[in-house]
Amino acid sequence: MSLRHLLHVVGAVLGAVGLAMLVPVIVAIASREWSEILPLVLASLITTGAGFVLWRVFDRPGELSPREGFAAVGLAWMAIALFGTLPYLLTGEITNFVDALFEATAGFTTTGSSVIPDPGELPNSVVFWRSFTQWMGGMGIIVLSVAILPLLGMGAVQLARAESPGPTPDRLTPRFSETAKRLWLVYVVLTAVELAFLWVGDMTFFEALNHSLTTLSTGGFSTDAGSLGAFSAYSQWVVIVFMLLAGVSFALHYKVVRRDRKAYLRSVGLRVYLGIVAIAATLMIIGTWGDGSAADTIRDGIFTSLTIVTTTGYATADFALWIPALEVMIVGLMFIGGMAGSTSGAIKSDRLYILYEASRTDVRRLIHPRGVFVTRVGRDTVPDLIVETVQTFFLLYMFTFMTGTFLMAIIGSIADPNIDMVTTVSAVASSIGNVGPGLGEVGPTENYLFVPWLGKLVLSGIMIIGRLEILPILILFNPEVWRR
Repeated sequence: MSLRHLLHVVGAVLGAVGLAMLVPVIVAIASREWSEILPLVLASLITTGAGFVLWRVFDRPGELSPREGFAAVGLAWMAIALFGTLPYLLTGEITNFVDALFEATAGFTTTGSSVIPDPGELPNSVVFWRSFTQWMGGMGIIVLSVAILPLLGMGAVQLARAESPGPTPDRLTPRFSETAKRLWLVYVVLTAVELAFLWVGDMTFFEALNHSLTTLSTGGFSTDAGSLGAFSAYSQWVVIVFMLLAGVSFALHYKVVRRDRKAYLRSVGLRVYLGIVAIAATLMIIGTWGDGSAADTIRDGIFTSLTIVTTTGYATADFALWIPALEVMIVGLMFIGGMAGSTSGAIKSDRLYILYEASRTDVRRLIHPRGVFVTRVGRDTVPDLIVETVQTFFLLYMFTFMTGTFLMAIIGSIADPNIDMVTTVSAVASSIGNVGPGLGEVGPTENYLFVPWLGKLVLSGIMIIGRLEILPILILFNPEVWRR
């Protein structure tokens, strides 16, 4: 595998991110934040310049192999997290590099964890940059590059396969670049529609813009320390609807809009996803009944079930204060996620359903040793290779979670004995699932500023591993793939 080819691709991605840094400059000018303009322009110039140098100096790949595609994605996400710190550091809104790296990583991976106690105290341009990182990371910076940068050539398919969430990327057209463009079109349109609905409510245009960016990306960064709890019931219901849509495969949305009106009805994955949300919401409503008005309890139950299952990470209620049974359920929901092909994180409900059906098949084989059984999702047969891939991913996901929990427990016991196991477990589950808030000291009304610097680095790495679904990072750090 050629490192020169990988750095060429990283340069192309950094160039795109550097140009995107000019958008907050426009916000700074519109908000008359004159002192923020020069630092943001400088951040853009540094990032774009670094990307251009890598792109020009290193060889252009004719076609990326699968392992090069995975490795390039892992390397690119590390690079954009690193350069994503510049707007925070150069404006002086975050002065500590590790804190800036944590915030940038949480943004691009759409995790929503934050070291900023009150985003409302930040300049508008920096608040927008936080939201914009999540919007870019939601559909995938690599997929965006595939759509707009033909310099990647045929290797774009390998990048898209490495970056796309779920068991397999869903093509809408024979060319993956065209598929990426159509998915981004759906993404942009839904963002614009949510913006319009939020703007006619109690949000200002700026608040509506930021929340629409962080809802469709299932990111969860808000403009207020109280998250969505600071806004009206109308705004919360709007966000509920669009969180629900963000957890659905965008390819499925496109099929319905363009040509297949019954695609929703035929989708087994959609029924599984909606069923999980419905059960979780019902249990939350029952568990919190009597804590407030019936309308608030129902809305908070539906909102919380969606914000956790879709890994968005908004909050309208402090679920860290709910009964222990609901807290355990919330941590469990952090592992589920929306449909494959959505912007949500975690394992994905599609994969879990495949595991469920595969386990049923294995039981039938034990009962009837001479029978021939296959794993099915609806009427479709799932090849054994896909089943094995999903099982491997699940094993690696849980291994990463346990390893991260072990490391954070050690760091907490040495640096801050007040970090209990509830905080540790929920923080790691939230990070690998790209959720954001957890329980205990990292609950929905708290932040991650108190976490020791080494713990922030560990959680940042776990966020990237979770966002890229483990394999690109494993391939990147596997010595065997670098041997000729």
